[in-house]
Amino acid sequence: MNKTFKLGGLALAAVFALSACNKDENKPAGTAAASGDKTAVASEFSSPIQQTSYAMGMDIGRSLKQVKDAGTEVDLKAFNEALQTMLDGKEPKLTEQKAQEVMMAFLAEQQQKVQAKMIADAKANLEKGQAFLKENGTKEGVKTTASGLQYKVKTEGTGVQPKAADLVTVEYEGRLIDGTVFDSSKQHGQPATFPLNQVIKGWTEGMQLMKEGSEYTFFIPSALAYGENAVSEKIGPNSTLVFDVKLLKVEKAPAGK
Repeated sequence: MNKTFKLGGLALAAVFALSACNKDENKPAGTAAASGDKTAVASEFSSPIQQTSYAMGMDIGRSLKQVKDAGTEVDLKAFNEALQTMLDGKEPKLTEQKAQEVMMAFLAEQQQKVQAKMIADAKANLEKGQAFLKENGTKEGVKTTASGLQYKVKTEGTGVQPKAADLVTVEYEGRLIDGTVFDSSKQHGQPATFPLNQVIKGWTEGMQLMKEGSEYTFFIPSALAYGENAVSEKIGPNSTLVFDVKLLKVEKAPAGK
């Protein structure tokens, strides 16, 4: 995104580090209304530069809110004083070198917080996932493979059974163990098609158990999913994933592939 005004590199890096601690995305209120009535918004300002200046303030304010939401208070009096000093071209209380040192120390501290939270989340998610799979594995109809993948057959198809290199077309819904939906083919408006050997291990293994027309539910331990990686706002490190999958079509890999 191109922005008219940007925070300095170190300050911006600190904001990103802090916002990583807080996975809840802070979207500005009224975005939909603003985009739907640009004339009304523009009429609230006496000049284009006033509107642009307000947009700059929004940009900085949004970034500082991420800092605040992550647990670090912002002294607005000191912030506004420094802002006015720099705009007026006056001598600031900190030298450029000292300001960089302050921001570097701040960034290092926030990165440590991010790392500590990632480690704590990974441990908690792993323990929750293991407990879930242990109980789930005792439920009627749930089968567990040697790798630890669990699955339940909802409908058994009679069509082609895919191999790892084949293309498959599926309808699916992905959830966390607490029921939170993080992705689905319905959200994208169409089934998904992909090479079976280019997805997470749990999918590659599980899909080869199915035939066209089958509907399975997969319960995928983190080791067969994304492991210790936090891949999205919802999928944290060591997340156990649940997928409802319907296999629509299998396209065999070309000979020699």
